[in-house]
Amino acid sequence: MKTVIIIPSLDPDDKLIGYVGELIEAGQNNILLIDDGSSKERRKYFDEIRDRYGVKILTHHINMGKGRALKDAFNYCLTEIPECEGVITVDSDGQHSVKDVLRMAEDLEEHRDSLILGARNFRKSNVPFKSEYGNRITRNIVKLLYGGNITDTQTGLRALSYDILPSFLTLEGERFEYETGMLIEALRQHIPIREVEIETIYIEENKGSHFRPLQDSWKIYKLILGTFLKYSIVSLISAALDLGIFHLIVSLLSGAKLGEMVWIATVGARIVSSLFNYTANKNVVFGSGKGVATLVKYYILCIVQMCLSALLVWLLAGVIGLPKVLIKAVVDTVLFFLSFRIQKAWVFREK
Repeated sequence: MKTVIIIPSLDPDDKLIGYVGELIEAGQNNILLIDDGSSKERRKYFDEIRDRYGVKILTHHINMGKGRALKDAFNYCLTEIPECEGVITVDSDGQHSVKDVLRMAEDLEEHRDSLILGARNFRKSNVPFKSEYGNRITRNIVKLLYGGNITDTQTGLRALSYDILPSFLTLEGERFEYETGMLIEALRQHIPIREVEIETIYIEENKGSHFRPLQDSWKIYKLILGTFLKYSIVSLISAALDLGIFHLIVSLLSGAKLGEMVWIATVGARIVSSLFNYTANKNVVFGSGKGVATLVKYYILCIVQMCLSALLVWLLAGVIGLPKVLIKAVVDTVLFFLSFRIQKAWVFREK
């Protein structure tokens, strides 16, 4: 299987020349470098690589970010190198050994339908604390909101075939958040995600990285949490709407019997608030799902969630003996997260 080795780089040093030479000696002749707006002093290394090895180089006049560099490279491969069948993205700071790149190429031959990640072992003593801690938080949030069991969410060593490459051309993100977006998109489209354990290399505690801890972390978590935050806001508005309409109907039926008043107000408020919640989730939160099928699925989920909430509160109250309101708060919080996952994966899932 012919693959293109994609190496985005910003202000490299002479080690990049040696690394490209090692890849070529190992038989990886299809190499695409992206100069992501390097300074004039550092562009000489790209010139030397091009003159010595004949490597194709895409150049950004200014720094546009790793995400943009990868998307430009993916598009170039699909349109200009059709004789190849897959790509392997590699960082230029020396973290990925040639041996591991070759292992990724071998795994890609057997798993053309998968996004393959080169996963590092974060339990190693040479892993900087900020890298281990940041990866742990990110992978747990991704698992909670989107599923999957990804060990290394930050790895830049990835392999994917031309079969699935178009799925990642138009994703959001121009910098490091784009790589996180690739994982979310793969989970959303049910593209298998595989991991190949690789050597854990950190040179001078990763000082050569261009990752900006505050700005880039903000962009990553904004991307991860964006849909969930919209889902949460819509849910709060729906709850306020439910309460307001309940109060309005109770006021209008002030002369009715208490039981009738409560039931009519509860049902009427829930119909209106649930229709608002469904419409907002379909059009604003998930931005997908058409036809009557999604409405039917939505109300099936509502009924099941309501019954499950009542059943769990009843069972746990009898076993634990804690106040029912406290138990209901915990149960409904768990069901809230579960409902988000189900709505995303089933109710409003794109075909």
